[in-house]
Amino acid sequence: MSENRIAKPLVLYVDDERNNLMSFKASFRLDFEVLLANSPDEAFEILKKHKPQVIISDYRMPFMTGVEMFEKIRLNYPEPFRVLLTAYGDVEALTDAINKGQIFRYIKKPWIEDEIRSVVKDATEYYHTKWLLEEKNRELTEAYKELDRFVYSVSHDLRSPLMGILAIAGFLQKANSMEEVHEFGDMITSNVTRLDEFIANLLEYYKVKRGELTISSVRFEKLLDEIKGIYAIEMLDKKISCEIKVTQNEEFRSDKLVLLIVIQNLLSNAIKYQKLDNPDKQIELSAHVSKGEAIITVKDNGIGIGKEFQPRIFEMFFRASSQAMGSGIGLYNAKMALNKLGAEIKIDSDAGQGTAFVIRIPSK
Repeated sequence: MSENRIAKPLVLYVDDERNNLMSFKASFRLDFEVLLANSPDEAFEILKKHKPQVIISDYRMPFMTGVEMFEKIRLNYPEPFRVLLTAYGDVEALTDAINKGQIFRYIKKPWIEDEIRSVVKDATEYYHTKWLLEEKNRELTEAYKELDRFVYSVSHDLRSPLMGILAIAGFLQKANSMEEVHEFGDMITSNVTRLDEFIANLLEYYKVKRGELTISSVRFEKLLDEIKGIYAIEMLDKKISCEIKVTQNEEFRSDKLVLLIVIQNLLSNAIKYQKLDNPDKQIELSAHVSKGEAIITVKDNGIGIGKEFQPRIFEMFFRASSQAMGSGIGLYNAKMALNKLGAEIKIDSDAGQGTAFVIRIPSK
């Protein structure tokens, strides 16, 4: 659509008389971006490469009338508005064409320049309005689909640990030893942790989805230290070393909460998906700020992500591995948050070879 949102409307003019084609271009070259076709076949070839907002055609042409051509065009290229030029008073045929939606307007020949300009202006405005409505409808349809997935997953992921806790409580009542009590206690802790993480991700989702950006100065050394501190005990328990590398010699402005959500999610995944039998578990957090841009990397030597899963890792509720419990919302939240900052995120990973997420964020 971006190629159509230009200062001048893009108009395709179709006529079997070359003098008329040259006359049209000479008259309107300052008003429109003009494409010319000497026949319906030539018009079809042009439409394969260009997306005009308006198509204007002569009514009488050899082998095919303008209405017949428009009817064929409408099947494959319904977006452009179609305008017919005619020197014949075939009112019945024109009325039928208008009623069937084959043409937007018709203009009598010889045409008047101001009438052409007025019709093209109206058609272009309708074109953009129609495009905006279609975009909103697509967004609304996707929002409904997302809501369906969201409601299903929330009901499942909230009820699952709760039902687990309820079942464990029943086993606890029948426990025969303290060893069993401790075992069931660990299971309850695991389910509650899972539930808490899911609720925390829902809160992050809400903050990112509904919140406005709050821009302030960011010092990455302090930010990464803060995030590392959140997981310090967990990394110590799992014997994971975490190194921080920061190069920042200029001010960087962004939303700290959004950055916190993104990096925290990536670090959490790097911890979860380490190789359990690896004696040298490593994570690296780095940030390099230069020329108004920050490049942030979260790298680990964990289980990695197979190439077949990588196109879907940012989808809501998608999980590429069952090694650790998770909500499947974390990376979706991260991607949605980065979109708000005009940032991009890329992944470099192979199954069994570790993962690196690289984020490029412009300073605000």
